[in-house]
Amino acid sequence: MRFPNINPEIVGFELGGMHLSIRWYGLFYVLSFILAWIFYRKLLKYRQIELDRDQYESIIFAIMLGVILGGRLGYVLFYNLPYYLSHPLQIFAVWEGGMSFHGGALGVMIAGYIFTRKHKLSFGAMADAITPLISVGLGLGRIGNFINGELWGRPTTLPWGMVFPEAGDLPRHPSQLYEMFLEGIVLFIVTFTLLKKIKTPGVVFWIWFALYGLFRFLIEFVREPDRLQVYEDYGYFFGFMSIGQFLSMMMVIVGVVAIILIYRRANRQQGEQI
Repeated sequence: MRFPNINPEIVGFELGGMHLSIRWYGLFYVLSFILAWIFYRKLLKYRQIELDRDQYESIIFAIMLGVILGGRLGYVLFYNLPYYLSHPLQIFAVWEGGMSFHGGALGVMIAGYIFTRKHKLSFGAMADAITPLISVGLGLGRIGNFINGELWGRPTTLPWGMVFPEAGDLPRHPSQLYEMFLEGIVLFIVTFTLLKKIKTPGVVFWIWFALYGLFRFLIEFVREPDRLQVYEDYGYFFGFMSIGQFLSMMMVIVGVVAIILIYRRANRQQGEQI
C-alpha cells in the first residue's frame, strides 16, 4: 500500500523571513486540550467531585503544562541526553520534534499530585476521571504521527504494509495506526466502562497505566526504533529492548503493584471498620 499523500500542513505562510505553518499534528494537540476542557468536568461526576471555576481552570492548565514540559524533558532525559548535554540550546528547539509520552505522563502525574495536595482532593479519583480523555488525546496524536509520515514500523510482508515517503521502498507496519487503535480506541472503551463500574479511587487510572504500558511494549516489536546515538554507544536494554519498550515495561510493573496496594489498603480499612 502506498502512503496517502496528506499534506501535514493545513496552511503555511511566511512571516519575517520565516516559514510558519499550522499542522494537523498541532491541531490535534489543541483539539485534545479542548475536549479535556469540555468533558473532564462531566467525567469527574463519576467520582462525585465538584470543582469551582478557578480550580477547574487550574487543573486543566496544569495538565497542559505537564504534557508539554514533561513530554519535552522526558525526551531529553530518556532518549537523547548525551546529545542535549552537548547542545543545550537545542532543548528549546521543540519545532524540530522530540516529545516523549512517558515524560508527558510523568509531568501530568506530578502536576496532578501537586494540585490535589493543595486542594485536599483525591489524586486517584481525579486521575480516574481523566483516563478516557488521555486515551482520546493519544489516538488523535497517533493520527497526527501518521499524517506526518513519522514513527513508522519495521518492514513487513503483510498486505496492509505501507510504503512511507521517508522510510525507503519497503512496505512497513503502520504502527501509528496500531497505536491509535489500542491506545486510543481500546483504552477509551475500557477506561470509560470501568469508570462507571469501579468505585475504588485510583484503580481505573492504574489499570489504564498498566494497559498502556502493555500495548506500547507489544507494538514496539513492530515499530522502528528511533535512530539515537545512545543505541550505537550502549546498545538496547537486554540486547533487544528499546528505551520506549523498557519504560513501558516499567509502567506495567508499577501499574500492577499500585492496583494490588490499593486493594490491600481498601481491604484493611474495611476490616478495621468491622
